[in-house]
Amino acid sequence: MGPDVPLLNEYKQEFFWKRFPQTVLGGPRFKLGYCAPPYVYVNQAVLFLTPWLFGGIGTLLCQLQLLKELHAAVLSGVLMFGAAAGVQALAVYAARKSGSVERLGAPNVLADEEEVEFTHCVGPATVRFIAPGKRFGLNVVLHTVLAGVLCGFGTWYVFLGRMTALYGSVGTSLVVFIASWVTLCIAEYSLIVNTATETATFQAQDTYEITPLTRPIYIFTFIAIDLADRFTGPFPELQLASQVLHVLFLFLPLLWALGMLSPLDALLLWGMEQTLVFGLGGSPMSSNLRLLVMFAVSVAVAGCNFFIPSTLGVVLFSVSMGFLLSLDLNQVTALCCAGPRPASGGSWGRRRGVSPSPPTSSFGWRLGCREILLYVGLLVASMVEAGLLHHFLAADLPQSSVSGPQVPVVTSYLLLSLFILCWVLGEIQGVYVCGGMFLNPLYPRGVSNVQTFNQSSRGLHVAAAVRRVLLNLVSPFAMIAYLSTDKSLQRLHTASLSVGFTRAFRVVWQSSEEALLQMVVVVSVRLVAGENTVPGWDHLGTAAQLLLLGLLSDRVVQFLAKLKFTLAVLVTSWTEKKQRRQWAGALLALNASLCPLLLAVVVLSALLSAPLLPLFTLPVFLVGFPRPQRSWPGPVGTACPCPDSVFYQQMSGSLAVALRQGLARGSLGSLSPGSHFLGRFQDRMVWIMILERGYGYCTVNIKGLELQETSCHTVEARRVDEVFEGAFERAERLGFTQGLNQHWGNALIPCATLPVRVYSDARNVLSGIIDSHDNLRKLQDDFLKALVFLLLRYCVEKQKGFAWSAEEGPGVGGRKSQSSQPAPSTCNQRVETVIMESNVSSLKLRQDSSSLTSLGDWSDEDDLFGPQQARRTVALVSTEAQLGHAALQTGPSLPGSVEMDSLFENMALSALQPLQPLGLGLPAVDKGQSAKVFAESSGSLPPLHFSCPRSEVFNLPTGWRTAPLLPSRLQQLRHLFPEEWFRFNLGQFAPAVQDEACDDMTKALKEDEALRELHALVALSCVISLGAESSFTSPSYVYRLYCGDVPWTDGLDWLSARKDLYHLTLKAFRFGFKLLFDQASLGPMEGPEELFSTLEEYERDWYIGLGAERGWHDSVLQEKPFLFSLGHDLTMGTYTGRVLSLQDQLVQVGRLNGEGVRGQWANLSWELLYATNDDEERYSIQAHPIMLRNLTVQAADPPLGYPIYSSAPLHLPCL
Repeated sequence: MGPDVPLLNEYKQEFFWKRFPQTVLGGPRFKLGYCAPPYVYVNQAVLFLTPWLFGGIGTLLCQLQLLKELHAAVLSGVLMFGAAAGVQALAVYAARKSGSVERLGAPNVLADEEEVEFTHCVGPATVRFIAPGKRFGLNVVLHTVLAGVLCGFGTWYVFLGRMTALYGSVGTSLVVFIASWVTLCIAEYSLIVNTATETATFQAQDTYEITPLTRPIYIFTFIAIDLADRFTGPFPELQLASQVLHVLFLFLPLLWALGMLSPLDALLLWGMEQTLVFGLGGSPMSSNLRLLVMFAVSVAVAGCNFFIPSTLGVVLFSVSMGFLLSLDLNQVTALCCAGPRPASGGSWGRRRGVSPSPPTSSFGWRLGCREILLYVGLLVASMVEAGLLHHFLAADLPQSSVSGPQVPVVTSYLLLSLFILCWVLGEIQGVYVCGGMFLNPLYPRGVSNVQTFNQSSRGLHVAAAVRRVLLNLVSPFAMIAYLSTDKSLQRLHTASLSVGFTRAFRVVWQSSEEALLQMVVVVSVRLVAGENTVPGWDHLGTAAQLLLLGLLSDRVVQFLAKLKFTLAVLVTSWTEKKQRRQWAGALLALNASLCPLLLAVVVLSALLSAPLLPLFTLPVFLVGFPRPQRSWPGPVGTACPCPDSVFYQQMSGSLAVALRQGLARGSLGSLSPGSHFLGRFQDRMVWIMILERGYGYCTVNIKGLELQETSCHTVEARRVDEVFEGAFERAERLGFTQGLNQHWGNALIPCATLPVRVYSDARNVLSGIIDSHDNLRKLQDDFLKALVFLLLRYCVEKQKGFAWSAEEGPGVGGRKSQSSQPAPSTCNQRVETVIMESNVSSLKLRQDSSSLTSLGDWSDEDDLFGPQQARRTVALVSTEAQLGHAALQTGPSLPGSVEMDSLFENMALSALQPLQPLGLGLPAVDKGQSAKVFAESSGSLPPLHFSCPRSEVFNLPTGWRTAPLLPSRLQQLRHLFPEEWFRFNLGQFAPAVQDEACDDMTKALKEDEALRELHALVALSCVISLGAESSFTSPSYVYRLYCGDVPWTDGLDWLSARKDLYHLTLKAFRFGFKLLFDQASLGPMEGPEELFSTLEEYERDWYIGLGAERGWHDSVLQEKPFLFSLGHDLTMGTYTGRVLSLQDQLVQVGRLNGEGVRGQWANLSWELLYATNDDEERYSIQAHPIMLRNLTVQAADPPLGYPIYSSAPLHLPCL
């Protein structure tokens, strides 16, 4: 798509220009898009001006000195309360009169587009259009009372006498008075009549009707400051604040319209997060509940410090609580509630990402004895150090002086040395140094092998180990020594110092690297000042200085990141031809002329820690409303799953282990919650977000982006590859230009490569293999040999107690997945290989031949064929599987049926691998009689007389030799049975079922004719039933059999009625095709030994099936070493083979501009939730190789984004 893609299509433009005036005015709808009677507009205008009328009455009576200010305000509030109650009563009456079944105030997406038929000025339709009413009865009462209180206090807030006292001018007071009442009318209308859709939208749905309270709450905040100025002593600061806020009060409608003021839920979370991080020394949390609990506990700790009388007690309490609160309390919760639990956390849910458990033998993954001993040792050592130093050094310092050096100079220089060493050792861990500008000559480049990479990185690993010791063990104790001997501890019983030292003693553990930087700045200032006093700095005390430095450093980092993002948007809007719109030059000129205003916007967004919002991702910048670092209100781990999600789910466990090493070594740079990283391997894109950081742990969220690359996705993926190649590929020659980062302006800065155990995907076109007549003639023989092998193996496993049946358990093909039951040590591939595919093609065939499925205008309630069985979701199937409901079948039915339970319940069949319908449908089968046709008692068959007593071990079920086939037909194919191969397999399997090795017994087994004829009968019956009695001549027929789309034959009904045998037969055919593929590629088998070992390898290490099967999904999660599938490219008309091999590969990881991500996500939220611009070809989702716009939109949480995988919060140990 070119740059002329409309920002909003015509329909959305009309919708937006109807909605935006409503937002500005607080709810009145004066632009409808259709003709409406005049009384509709008059009624809305009257209701809008009603608060002004009542406030004017109170103001007039006060100005005439008939009432005092307080009484006049009460009168205005009472009048407004009565009017609000009347409006709500009318809304309830209109709802009952109309008899509508809709709940009052229920959100309706099409409400703004419906044309209402008005009959009367106060008719039910008119009343419901103007005042829809509240959803809950409690809100009716609450909002009505608040309307009266708001009008009363608002009248008091804008009295002319108060305005004159503040500004000393009647003219200015009159202007402020009139404009202030406009603000009050907007808030009152939004609260009591009709709530407008806010541009600042955090939640997709306002379930509890919080939005109407947003504007009144902001007004109450202004009023509270004015009341404080009125009833407290003469504080010039309060009076100045009141004057400024009275002016700012006039611009509240503009701020609401621009979406700069947060909704209440986002404001509460943002306020708690900012206070916890910068006031109390904590970290942003990975969930709202954790944030609330941690905030409450941290506030309680600060309160306790204020009331503890002894300074020694304060030091010991602060050190201990700071250390304990900085630990990963999730491990403590897991240990107390349910014992040891995998570090991945979270629960298995339908849409929540779940990862394989990382190896728990390593230190830190679980709270065990080693971890407890270390933590207790660190806690005791820090408390002993702080107590001794404070008792013997700080207690003897004079309390009168707070200037000059307060700690031994040795400690100051130790902190400086530690900072320099840690910075240097951490800087050399990444591929770039100095903020990503220059290549690191010490980092190994041009290495693709994991073992070679580890050998080349040994020196860096040693440096990283030294850094970890200095940063995690030495630095905290040095900083505690500095703080424990500070003079300002003698003046601790003030609120600022109590909060400051609570933060200071905690941040040394919570974020040691940032705390060390802040401490070094304080130490440097004091060393430079010497004996002199720094005015305005020394009297603050160390704790307050560190608090201010922490806030200042964060805002400076945000400002620089936002400035880089701003320049990227400005420059690329002209340099990138596909981003250059017709008026791009005008926008650039406007930004240049308003450069101070642009810088002010960037500074303001940094000060508020709010996202910088580029409108439609154009160089038009607004300050987004402040929100938590996670950017989204929902729980972490929501995704839009599809068949490819399993690859991210498999790699997330190994990636978590690799991330743990990278975070601990510092190769990913300085980390802070809100940081974003992008990983790339083959066609996979991994989005990593840091959620939480503490002492010895880091909480991350891993998302997987779609693998089906669109044109936009491909453009950005190609640029990502170029950026990584420039960093990690070895340059042909070295020089200054080669040492510079040529892509420094890109949103992605490469950091490091991480060894991760992932599946490597290789695809081959099978032209010349599957269509070769020589190969097809060989397929029948390979099929029979594989079937003989599997039949004998089935007998051996049954003898050993590993017998399986399709009716046992809820797993596909009867085998439970690894998550519910440990697999046998042999990792045998069971019958899950063949469950899914037969139904896929059968259902596809019926969909193509049936006209019923094309009637899209039928409603969901139509019941043409009677009651339908309720569809089971994946979560339901998993739950029933864990409860042991063995009768439930999770796989599709056998050929002849059209029911199928998809692995992904919300995925259309068109998303599965397409199967080309070949041939006609299956004949009609009476399902009620099918069981009777083939049910024969064991007594009706002649008994078997084995010549060897051990032959009974290899006996097959009686029903397997009841095929409805003529003996002459079987006799004609008797020569196809591989007798030598059968004897060889008996020789291989016989020792496994004998108590001790016996050559005579093995020989007797091989010579048992009854056993041989039994297996020949069953094998040939399966071959005929599968339609493979003659040599294969058509690749399409081979593909159909591979997919389980078996055409009807004489024995198919008999075979499909015996599920175990059917699964074995289809599995053997797939083994046979894999043998054909391997022999065509690598050459023929040299002997039966090689063939036997190959089949054993297939059984042990391979999954051979289709990518849409449940077995494929389970095998990926169980990390089968190899997977193979056969596909058909309908567009090219070719057959393809896909091989997945599990290997340790190097995944390239880069750091994204976090502020650029937040800004684009803020625009996405505004564009979809407010402007409802969900056009899939909209401008703001088009490819942008610098900002990576399309990938960023994908990585947003649903429903706005669409990652195909998202893990639960992963708590990674970093010690």
